[in-house]
Amino acid sequence: MRNKKWISAAAAVVLAVTALPFTVTARKNEEKELTKVTLNEVAHSIFYAPQYVAIEEGYFAEEGLDLTLVTGFGADKVLTALISGEADIGFMGAEASIYAYQEGATDPAVNFAQLTQRAGNFLVAREEMPDFKWEDLKGKKVLGGRKGGMHISM
Repeated sequence: MRNKKWISAAAAVVLAVTALPFTVTARKNEEKELTKVTLNEVAHSIFYAPQYVAIEEGYFAEEGLDLTLVTGFGADKVLTALISGEADIGFMGAEASIYAYQEGATDPAVNFAQLTQRAGNFLVAREEMPDFKWEDLKGKKVLGGRKGGMHISM
């Protein structure tokens, strides 16, 4: 009986000593400083849903980022935030950086990623139109999107 107590105590000490490094490592990871990043998006959009899920699920934090999301409400405002240093990354169409470059920007923004694979444009009506044809828009008022947000071809 005495041997069983001694063996149990020895096993407890061995387990405690081997578990200690894991506890210390876990605490070091918890104390790790996150890198602050401000992301300015052009508009709050359903097309950015994966990003919103990643933020809410803590995926950016898991990768060491303390992400702050700001909605700029227009590519011009996103680019201004980026140039002024208010934002570290800007989600906007390439046209904003092209306009800035054409205006003679000495340190133009560089587009480095593609957020969506295809244009996310869509048409929504107040009432169901099962047999819709583009001709149905003749003479109708159409809300085109935010000011400055529509391409000239629209």
